[in-house]
Amino acid sequence: MTAIVDVAIRNNRSVILILLFILIAGTLAYREIPKESDPDIAIPMLYISMTHEGISPEDAERLLVRPMEKELRTIEGVKEMTAIASEGDASVTLEFDAGFDSNKALRDVLQKVDIAKAELPDDSDEPSVHEINLSLFPILVITLAGDVPERTLLSLARQLKDALESVPEVLKVNIGGEREEVVEF
Repeated sequence: MTAIVDVAIRNNRSVILILLFILIAGTLAYREIPKESDPDIAIPMLYISMTHEGISPEDAERLLVRPMEKELRTIEGVKEMTAIASEGDASVTLEFDAGFDSNKALRDVLQKVDIAKAELPDDSDEPSVHEINLSLFPILVITLAGDVPERTLLSLARQLKDALESVPEVLKVNIGGEREEVVEF
C-alpha cells in the first residue's frame, strides 16, 4: 500500500494531470447525458373496476369477481392477481412481470373482460379497464387559503389557472373544491 503512495508522491504532476482529466471528462459527460425531469415509467399493473348498484360484498365477490378472475387467470405474464369486493362494486388488479408489453397486456385484458361480461349480471354497469400511468398524476398542487370570501379565492384560483395554462409545458390545470352555484326560490 505504501508503494502506491510513494509512486504517487514521486509522480505528483502525472497524478494531478490524471485527476484533472477525470474531472473534465466527468463534467463533460454529465452535461452531455440526456436527462428528463419526469420520465415516463411503465408500471406493470392494470385494474378492472365493476359496479352494480346495491349489491352486497359477498354477492359482488360471487357474481362479479369470480367470473372475471376465471377469465383473467388465463392471461400470460400475470405475476399476481388481487380482487376486492365491496358494497356496490368490485375490482381486480393484475400485476404483470417486469418488462411486459403494455399494449399486448391491455389488448389481452380487454378481450378477456369482453368474454367475462357475458357471465356478469344484466344490471351491472360496463366493466372498465384502467392502466396505471404516472404521467397522469399531478406534479404540482397549489392550495389557496385566506381570510377572504370564498368568491374572492375562487376568482384568484381562476386567474392562476389561466396563467398556468398559458405555460407551454403545462398540459392541464384543475380547480378542486369549486362549488356549483345554485339559486333557490
